Amino acid sequence: MTATDGHRMASDVYDAHALQEKWQARWRANNPFVASEDPADDRPRRYVVDMFAYPSGDLHMGHAEAFAIGDIIARYWFQRGENVLHPIGWDSFGLPAENAAIKNGTHPAEWTYANIETQAQSFQRYGVSVDWTRRLHTSDPEYYRWNQWLFLRFFERGLAYRKEGLVNWCPQDQTVLANEQVVQGLCERCDTPVVRRSLNQWYFKITEYADRLLDDMHQLEGGRWSEDVLTMQRNWIGRSYGADVEFRIEGRDEPVTVYTTRPDTLYGATFFVVAADAALAEELCAPDRRDELDTYREQVAKLSDIERQSTERPKTGVFLGRYATNPVNGERLPIWAADYVLAEYGHGAIMAVPAHDQRDLDFALKFDLPVRNVVDTGDADPAETGVATTGDGILVNSGPLDGLTKDDAVERIIGILQERGTGQGAVNYRLRDWLLSRQRFWGTPIPIIHCPDCGEVPVPDDQLPVRLPDNLKGADLAPKGVSPLAAATDWVNVSCPKCGGDAKRDTDTMDTFVDSSWYFLRYCSPNLDTAPFEKERVDRWGPVDQYIGGKEHATLHLLYARFFVKVLYDMGMVGFTEPFARLLNQGQVINGGRAMSKSLGNGVDLGEEIERYGVDAVRLTMIFAGPPEDDIDWADVSPGASLKFLNRAFRVMVQAGAATQPGTDPSTGDLTLRKATHHALDQVTKAVEAYRFNVAVARIMELVTAARKTIDSGPGAADPAVREAAEVVAITLSLVAPYVAEEGWERLGHTGSVTIGNWRTPDPALLVQESVTCVVQVANKVRDKLEVSPDISEEELQRRALASERVQGFIGDREIRKVVVRPPKLVNIVVG
Repeated sequence: MTATDGHRMASDVYDAHALQEKWQARWRANNPFVASEDPADDRPRRYVVDMFAYPSGDLHMGHAEAFAIGDIIARYWFQRGENVLHPIGWDSFGLPAENAAIKNGTHPAEWTYANIETQAQSFQRYGVSVDWTRRLHTSDPEYYRWNQWLFLRFFERGLAYRKEGLVNWCPQDQTVLANEQVVQGLCERCDTPVVRRSLNQWYFKITEYADRLLDDMHQLEGGRWSEDVLTMQRNWIGRSYGADVEFRIEGRDEPVTVYTTRPDTLYGATFFVVAADAALAEELCAPDRRDELDTYREQVAKLSDIERQSTERPKTGVFLGRYATNPVNGERLPIWAADYVLAEYGHGAIMAVPAHDQRDLDFALKFDLPVRNVVDTGDADPAETGVATTGDGILVNSGPLDGLTKDDAVERIIGILQERGTGQGAVNYRLRDWLLSRQRFWGTPIPIIHCPDCGEVPVPDDQLPVRLPDNLKGADLAPKGVSPLAAATDWVNVSCPKCGGDAKRDTDTMDTFVDSSWYFLRYCSPNLDTAPFEKERVDRWGPVDQYIGGKEHATLHLLYARFFVKVLYDMGMVGFTEPFARLLNQGQVINGGRAMSKSLGNGVDLGEEIERYGVDAVRLTMIFAGPPEDDIDWADVSPGASLKFLNRAFRVMVQAGAATQPGTDPSTGDLTLRKATHHALDQVTKAVEAYRFNVAVARIMELVTAARKTIDSGPGAADPAVREAAEVVAITLSLVAPYVAEEGWERLGHTGSVTIGNWRTPDPALLVQESVTCVVQVANKVRDKLEVSPDISEEELQRRALASERVQGFIGDREIRKVVVRPPKLVNIVVG
């Protein structure tokens, strides 16, 4: 039976579509989810934010899961009578809109705002409890004006700068990508292999905050953020301790500095490697080797960083015809250019210690270079096995370091280097500055004017926003290797704000991750036109109490947002240093064990599922499928079963409402049902607060079954305990299935929204269990069940289990090897 049959059903049958229309209109009229800004409102404030959607079409199954999860948390806080801020917005700049405009011959705004309206209507239909008065779109000039304003504040502090450097280039999208936007060597947007090229680009100096990004993680530990995300950020920042070592180069006045985490292995260095694409390689190359180096660099430019560092690829390189001098033993080390060293790591050059680094060893064996073991780990000689020994051990073949352990040797060699003036202890990071220039149109214009006399000149604040031109569309936006804005000469050519001479606007736009690095602050004062946000309001609501979104943003959006908040804290604009107090990552919605894809033919259309089963059933199915962090396989779930349950729950509420009045004293009702009700309320509360929403749904289902049993076999729906149970069903079910809950609450005779301030506290007296059932297993099979006291001791429970005649019969003559006791519910007897 489908939800669309509702118009032909009796009044006690849940009609999904009719109720959706009714309650959407009611919510629009009453605005029950608007957050209060009254300073006199002393209710606890709660701020919950869902990672906002990109308007690439209508909502999909992934949106359905993520926003259902966020809605449970918001509705639970609404139910607790708290002042909740749950806003909504759209991350509306970006390549998909621009590509669609090129294809359709239109302006990106047309596609973007049409899709936003489609999604907004779908969010309303989906019953998400958001404050629509705070809606924002990052492509609005009123929003991106403040992107530009913040950029200029970063520029003033030296945190925004422009430099020539090697960048990741997507040949398909004709734009640069940050390192975080390259996935397995491919563009994250279009899966095109990424290449390297040298360009002059804008950067944010996120590296200046590397230590604070690491050290402040103590605020996020203890279950506030998942350990997976914290580990990914730690690894991405990649703080390491070692030494900067100076190597003299024959024929060069200045030494070359190398960073190494293992200065204790200096005596094992047998050659020197420079990143092939670094300027240093060209500088150190002997004249007769230039042609060979140039050819090699052309090959390297076609590789991504991930490909270059892969241990699976055969090693390649070019000898540069020059030598470096090892500062500890004076040995001449041949200098090679190779692709497995990156220009951005350390100083773009390494000392190669092949005995103790696998990539160095593979290179040495490929080009017949020496291998010298300087750490005795007890393993076989790497030159013979082809396997580098990377563990700790005792130093050998290392002069004054012989016999020392690694830590002692590191300390000793750094002291020696410092005494000789050839090195010092150092800290290095894997993290690189945030590359934010994009050579595309649909983004925030960078508010800098280039003057031949004055250099880089900020656009004055009173001239913000620098708006995108309206006359570019379709073919004008096609990728050309430079920003399409360069062709808008009327827009580009301006007067210099300093000298008044002829100048040009910067034609790059900002990475859209700039937009999403502070939007949660703008929600606090979305219509403010004198600043990005009002500090008093941000500090009143922030940091965000609960943030919901995908783990795939660990080293992108989440890292950038943390960086932004730290800068804003230093500027005195916010009073906290971490943006999101708690983070919940949802899994993916898959189908048949695989990610949904048109090419695989396994896509599931959210709109069709809602049309068939109704919003409540789809939401309930999403939540009941498993813990929020797990993937949901739509092939394994049953929205049809969810719809049947909702009908049962609805009938319980309707029948209780018809038989009794609000305010009926439940104390005279069926005691067994009353205990079940308060137990369910207690368990749902604990499950929601622990993010185990599927467990909460299971407890609600059990309560509906208990209420149904009392109605059918006891005193019926007139029993006061049935009303109490029905009201708790409506209150708790409102977190997951808002339409049936609102209607059920009204049928129970109540006015106002069920979601606002109705959560109840279980009666401790009704939670006391006189006895519980203990399962006794022999060899993992249930052999008896005992009724025992809830506070029975482990010793007493084991004694009673072993005394059971049924249990003894199954043990027989076998030896009892172990007895596992989990009071009060389980005893497992392991026999030989």
